[in-house]
Amino acid sequence: MSPFTPPSSYSDPALGFSQIKLSHHPSTSKAITPVVILTISRIEKNNAFTSVMENDMVRAFDMLDQDDRVKVIVVTGEGKNFCAGTDLEIGLERTLGVSAKEHRDGGGRTALAIHRCRKPTIAAIQGPAIGIGITMTLPMAIRVAWEGAKVGFVFSQRGVVMEATSSFFLPRLIGHSRAIYLTTTGSVIPASSHHFGDLFHALLPSPEDVVPHALALAEQIASQTSTVSTYLMREMMWRNPGSAEGTHLLDSEIMWELYDTEDKKEGVKAFLEKRNPVMKGKLREGMPRNVPWWEPINVMPRSGVRDGKSRL
Repeated sequence: MSPFTPPSSYSDPALGFSQIKLSHHPSTSKAITPVVILTISRIEKNNAFTSVMENDMVRAFDMLDQDDRVKVIVVTGEGKNFCAGTDLEIGLERTLGVSAKEHRDGGGRTALAIHRCRKPTIAAIQGPAIGIGITMTLPMAIRVAWEGAKVGFVFSQRGVVMEATSSFFLPRLIGHSRAIYLTTTGSVIPASSHHFGDLFHALLPSPEDVVPHALALAEQIASQTSTVSTYLMREMMWRNPGSAEGTHLLDSEIMWELYDTEDKKEGVKAFLEKRNPVMKGKLREGMPRNVPWWEPINVMPRSGVRDGKSRL
């Protein structure tokens, strides 16, 4: 990864995004704000997913991950749709000269960019989220939705399989029984359906309620929590050693590493003084020495070639 040069504003057109928009919260702020909004913006096509959108989102999440000024990211869609899935008018085709082993799913590249981003991400699903429109939200920390938003894991009805690493995330979030039901039927149903279990942390009565609710959550997280702590706890769950004893050893080592950090000292001091904490720990300086405790996997194809087609 090339050295990161922080932008002066995420709303600057010079950043070169064409199918997403980044904005500060509040939008009037000239300086970078702790909460940044990423809006999927292809309103003329119901925010349908393309390889351009894929590249925009991967680049945006990689940038936001490296910017210590940013604490929380809120993702929503422009207009009435969150994301209507892949743009099937563009198609689902193989790229000539790329083998099955070299091919990389565009939705998976997007999901992994969100997964490796160390900042909490909140999905504000104000409208339909189909295919990649819902699977891209699974690595996010929190999902809030309009109760009437149509949601569908429609892959069986398109003759393909679940993508965007969703076969890893979905059963872990809602259980195998619900995940298999949703992918077997391919049904498009309201977010309020019991078939989604606890996938959505809040269901709001109108589309207009969704983003304000997500932003209120983002403000609380940005102002009161340690980014280092929230990142580590998320990784401790997704990359758990797999046994109580292994987890005990991991917990113990990470806790020992954090005992002398400024965020830990501030958290204890704020509790004793009966006030909200002001966490200032930075990811680059505050990370325990055993990170990563897992074996990193290089997902880049050996040839460096990647399929440029959009994916469900």
